[in-house]
Amino acid sequence: MAESLLAALVSLNGPGHYFHWHWIDISYANLTVIALMVVTFVAALFVPFPGRRHKKETK
Repeated sequence: MAESLLAALVSLNGPGHYFHWHWIDISYANLTVIALMVVTFVAALFVPFPGRRHKKETK
């Protein structure tokens, strides 16, 4: 059942689609994965970790 649903969403019959820019030649699928990895990396840099807030020490 899941295989037929996935097959209905993504058709892999046919040639791949490529992004051409000067000497760069990359498929749109790989370009999407790279863009998502960059977004995840940037989010990991700026989103604070839970429980890592420094509490003010009272003396």
